Amino acid sequence: MSEIKKIFTEKACPPGGHYSQAVVHNDTVYISGILPITKKGEKLVDASIEEQTACVLQNIEAILEEAGSSLAKVIQMTIYLADGDDWGSFNQTYSRIMGDHKPARAAVPVSNLHYGLKIEVQVIAAV
Repeated sequence: MSEIKKIFTEKACPPGGHYSQAVVHNDTVYISGILPITKKGEKLVDASIEEQTACVLQNIEAILEEAGSSLAKVIQMTIYLADGDDWGSFNQTYSRIMGDHKPARAAVPVSNLHYGLKIEVQVIAAV
């Protein structure tokens, strides 16, 4: 039976409940839904969608690195947006940070997110 390894890094936002930032199974890392919360626990409620997107992707990058992966090894992302009108601004920031790498991706508009934040992102990546 393959081992499941729990991932935690202080370089990313801490879990807000009974879950791991990520788990690694075989050669794949599964990252929980990550919010725009700083590693010190500050919720970026009043920040723009661009700032919230950058924060989420910085958190994800730190978690990926702790798991032995990177943004360049992301296989799939699921993006939850509290306002579908933020899609264009989100996509510009996302494209700038992700560069030429284009993983599979889904964007899901939702009625609201935790704490009134604008974005949450879940990731699957290779290790």
